[in-house]
Amino acid sequence: MARTPSLPQAQNGTRALAMPNSFKQIPGSICAPRGFKAAAVFCGIKRRKLDLALIASDVPAAVAGMFTTNQVCAAPVKLSAQREAKKFAQAIVANSGNANACTGRQGIRDAKRMAEMAAVALKLKASDVLVCSTGRIGVPMPMENVERGIRACAPLLARSVTNARQAAEAVMTTDTRRKEIALEFEIGKSTVRIGAICKGAGMIQPGMATMLAFVTTDVAIEPDLLKRALRVAVTQSFNRITVDGDMSTNDSVIMFANGLARNSKFEIRDSKFQEALNFVCLELAKMIVRDGEGVSRFVTLHVHGARSAGEAEAAARAIANSVLVKTSWCGGDPNWGRILCALGYSKARVNESRVDVGYAKPGSRKTLFAFRRGQPTKVALKILSKISTAPEFDLHVHLNLGHADFTMYASDLTESYVAFNRRYESGPASG
Repeated sequence: MARTPSLPQAQNGTRALAMPNSFKQIPGSICAPRGFKAAAVFCGIKRRKLDLALIASDVPAAVAGMFTTNQVCAAPVKLSAQREAKKFAQAIVANSGNANACTGRQGIRDAKRMAEMAAVALKLKASDVLVCSTGRIGVPMPMENVERGIRACAPLLARSVTNARQAAEAVMTTDTRRKEIALEFEIGKSTVRIGAICKGAGMIQPGMATMLAFVTTDVAIEPDLLKRALRVAVTQSFNRITVDGDMSTNDSVIMFANGLARNSKFEIRDSKFQEALNFVCLELAKMIVRDGEGVSRFVTLHVHGARSAGEAEAAARAIANSVLVKTSWCGGDPNWGRILCALGYSKARVNESRVDVGYAKPGSRKTLFAFRRGQPTKVALKILSKISTAPEFDLHVHLNLGHADFTMYASDLTESYVAFNRRYESGPASG
């Protein structure tokens, strides 16, 4: 079944980004940092589209990763989580079209075999290779195709914009476009680069989503510090998005730092590295929501004035995942009643007489309130609707009970989402 067009983007699949002057956007995504190569091939897991990718560093790299918190997790997640616990790794083999989830002991053997095949092709140790898969759940991995694909892919590894783009395309499932970004900035006297790709469009709900994200950097950084930096970045980005409230079995964010920028490791502690990594992850996370299945609205939801950080998050998640709220966004209806309802059943403390609900254009400081201090305002519905019918808008909810805030990035829920997901490849769910 055909996907409806998602929110508009620039022709190359990316948006013009507003970023600090100290960062420069550059081409090449995962191949932009020194010493990283990528390649992708079609091996017959999907129909006629690239479906297997390799990403490799020329030298051992510090490794960090975060994975789905779903108790039902795929074989590649189990394997890669074990290998990410080490300090260093050197390559990733990833496929789309088959999640290798709920496939029992054979699934574990297949994930290990993928790593072994990639290691042989790249002349590495199998323990230095991480594995990621995404696609249909509960279907055995077609290993003959996969092995043939790995052998064909390895000789194609190169550091090029084209190869990076092909790798981004090879991990797509229901995505309508590739998602990629790269930045360049200075740490001391060294020029440092961060590049990344990701996939995701449905089953999008923190922690993370049905998503794979691969981040590369040539920064020199201790492995433990890299793991902490990635955890901070993911918490502020991939764990703050939702399309449909479902959490996948295969979510993985993996980062390599190979040190070829030769910066001082002492300088990294007080550098712009964390800020740049936060920016990269958040931009990718927003790309996922904008490309959500059937999405026609991108909503930045701000909850202000909760008693605690936990209550601010609980309130935001209740609103962002409410089917009634999301369908009202689809209709461009500024329905504050549904928002109040979601607040009321959240785990946050709410005093109806103190709540404010307002709408604003993206990034605007001017908020038009539909509900203030327990009662509707006199702002005309047509004025509010002019904001809420736009492809993107901000929603501000003030609880006025404390000082804690939380921001989420959410989509609407459309008829197209239902039509698309009632028969995904006539088979088990997608992971």
